[in-house]
Amino acid sequence: MNDLTLVVMAAGMGSRFGGLKQITPVDDDGNFLIDYSIYDAIKAGFTKVVFIIKKENLQDFQNTIGKRIEKKIKVEYAFQNLADVPDFVTVPSSRIKPWGTVHALLAAKPYIHGAFAVINADDFYGFSSYQIVANYLKTSKDEKEQIAIPYPFIKVSSKHGFVKRGVLFYDGKKVSKIVECSIGYCDDKLIAKPLDGSEQFEIAEDHPVSMNFFGFKESILDDLENYFLDFMRENAVDLNNVEALLPIFLDEYLAKGKISLVYQVTDSMWLGMTYKEDLDEVKKQLQILKEKEEYPMHLW
Repeated sequence: MNDLTLVVMAAGMGSRFGGLKQITPVDDDGNFLIDYSIYDAIKAGFTKVVFIIKKENLQDFQNTIGKRIEKKIKVEYAFQNLADVPDFVTVPSSRIKPWGTVHALLAAKPYIHGAFAVINADDFYGFSSYQIVANYLKTSKDEKEQIAIPYPFIKVSSKHGFVKRGVLFYDGKKVSKIVECSIGYCDDKLIAKPLDGSEQFEIAEDHPVSMNFFGFKESILDDLENYFLDFMRENAVDLNNVEALLPIFLDEYLAKGKISLVYQVTDSMWLGMTYKEDLDEVKKQLQILKEKEEYPMHLW
């Protein structure tokens, strides 16, 4: 029987936060936001977790989060490596940043056998979001159909600056378009600035946006591989700063009719650490959830 796998993207640089934010303690026991994600995923029925990390961070992960959860759930590590590119690509000597979330998922491909969910390591999504995705993946039979868990923007904004989010547009019960944007307030208006340089637009505070929480069928990994090959060919002239981003892949494949994407808005709280200043609020909200007995005082 295949595992129901949670894939955790934790190879990002954390440049705006100023450090390896994925292993920043958020409670008195030294737990990280990843711990809360794994706790919720286990409760929802996930049986395996794959961490996508940089190889140089392996020991840190194993000695902290790995040590805490390895008796609770199967654990694997996948390494996102700059050198893992098609043969026709020459990696620029100045390139440091990973190739993006599409490339990250491809690093995890050998460890995924069956349906899986994908999340950011530095986001707290809330239990009901995991329950929605787990129930969907256990029952959906359409290999081309995937699921997105969007949040109203007001729930996933930061008080400390612009944030990157995928702005979702719907057609009935399915997502019709995703526009990856930098979003923030300008003159009391909420402005979304597309990363592709197209015209900016105003959105409402409750407009649905993606936080990279998706449920996928295993077959989408082949689509990701084809997309990444095309992406690298198209950008071969200048590879210094480009990234293959999951929301942009989804938008392109939705437009081509190669996949479909249903959605279910969650009532869960979201917490995240885009900036250092977000950390205190995350700690405060997690303590409140514990006092409400939504999580045990000592997670593990």
